[in-house]
Amino acid sequence: MPLVEGCKHEIELVISVDEIAKETDGVVEDIRKKAQLPGFRPGKVPASLIRTKFANDVKSEVVERAVPKAFRKYADGEKLQVVGTPSVKELHFHAGEPLKFKAEFEVAPEFELRDDYRGLNAEYAEPVVTDEDVTARVENLRDRKAEYINEDPRPATAEDHVLIALKSLSEVEGGAIDQPEVALFLGGEETLPGFRDNISGMEPGDTREFAVEYPAEYGVERLAGKSITFSCTLTTIRRRELPELNDEFAQDLGDFKNLDELREAVKRSIHSERDSDARSTAHNSLLDALTALYDFPIPQAFVDQQADSIIESRLRGLADQGIDPRALNLDFAKLRESQYERATKDVRASLLLEKISQRESIHPTQEEVDTEVQRIARQQREAVAAVRRRLEQDGTLANIANHIRTQKTINFLFEQANKVPPAPKSE
Repeated sequence: MPLVEGCKHEIELVISVDEIAKETDGVVEDIRKKAQLPGFRPGKVPASLIRTKFANDVKSEVVERAVPKAFRKYADGEKLQVVGTPSVKELHFHAGEPLKFKAEFEVAPEFELRDDYRGLNAEYAEPVVTDEDVTARVENLRDRKAEYINEDPRPATAEDHVLIALKSLSEVEGGAIDQPEVALFLGGEETLPGFRDNISGMEPGDTREFAVEYPAEYGVERLAGKSITFSCTLTTIRRRELPELNDEFAQDLGDFKNLDELREAVKRSIHSERDSDARSTAHNSLLDALTALYDFPIPQAFVDQQADSIIESRLRGLADQGIDPRALNLDFAKLRESQYERATKDVRASLLLEKISQRESIHPTQEEVDTEVQRIARQQREAVAAVRRRLEQDGTLANIANHIRTQKTINFLFEQANKVPPAPKSE
C-alpha cells in the first residue's frame, strides 16, 4: 500500500472479467425489470436488447457498484480504518477486459500513547471571593428589584428616569423607528448626550424634535455613526426606589431565612462561576500541553470536517445576532483554509483523548446520558421518550455519549495535572 503523504495512501485494484460479467448480469436484470419499451410488456424486454439499448447506463451502473465493492473488500481484508471517501482515478473499463482503477484514500493515524499525559502542567488558581464581590452581587440583585414610582408633572432633570415615545423623522436603514414606550435613565452612562440634553427641561406631555449623533462604535449597526432626527414625547417622570437590604429582601428572592444565608449562597454562586472559568482555562492549557507532546499526521478529511464545524458554529452565532451570513459574500474556501491550524489541533486533541479514555477505561454511564437527555427534553418541552427516540435516530445520542466521555477524560487529566499559576495577562 504505497504512502502518498501523511495518512494518504494509493492502491491499484483489478476486478476480474468474471466478476464484471456477474455484476453486469445483475445490472441488466435490474434494468429489465423496470424498462418500458414499445412492443414489450414491463419486465419482458430481452436482456440482449437491454445491453444494446442501455449500454451506457449499464456500464455506468456496473462501475458504480463494482468499484466501491472491490475497494471495501480490499480495505476489510487489510483491516484498514478508512476515513472519508476514496478518490478513484485512472479507471480503465473496456469490454472483455478486467476493470482497473487506482484509489487514493486516507486512513486513521496510528500512534503509540506514552505515559506522559499524566502530570501535565495546567494553569489553574483556586478562585477567591471577597466580601466586596458578594456585596456587589447583592447590590446587583437589589437593583433588579427596584420599583419605579411616577412623579408629579415637573421639568425633567439630567438625573431623572423617564418614559418617552420615540419616532424617527429622518430615513433609517432597515425601517423607521417607532417606539411608543422607551425607558431612559438620563444620567446613565449608556444614555447618549443627544437624548439627555434635549429631554432635560421637558415636562410630561411635551414633544420635541431633535437630532441624535450615534457614535461609530454604537452596538446597533444600522445606527452606528449616523445622525437621526427624532420626534420625542415625554410621557412620565419616575423615581427609582431600591428595596431595603434586610431579611425580608432575602426571603423575597428565594428560600433564604435571612440576609446572611443569601450572602452565603451568592458567595457559592460566584465561586462556582469563577471556578468554571478557571477550569475551562486549565482544560485549554492542558490540551495545548498534550498536543505539543505528539506529532502525527492527521487525515485531511478530519481537518476539513472540523474546520466546517467551526465555521458552521460561527455562522450560527451571526444568525443569532440577526446577521444573514449570505449577505456577507464569504469566500468559504479561504474561510475553511483559515481554520485549518485550529482544526488540526482540535482533531489531534480529540484522537489523543479517545486513546487515553480507552487506556483508562473512561466511559459515560447510562445515568449521565439519561441526565443529558432529560435536560434536552425539559428545554424543548417534549416527552423524554420522544426526545430519546429522535436523538437515537439522528445519531445525536452517540454524540452526547462521546462528549461526556471527552469531558470525563479531560477532568481525569486535570486531576492528574500539576496546577501552576496562570501567566499574568499582558496590559
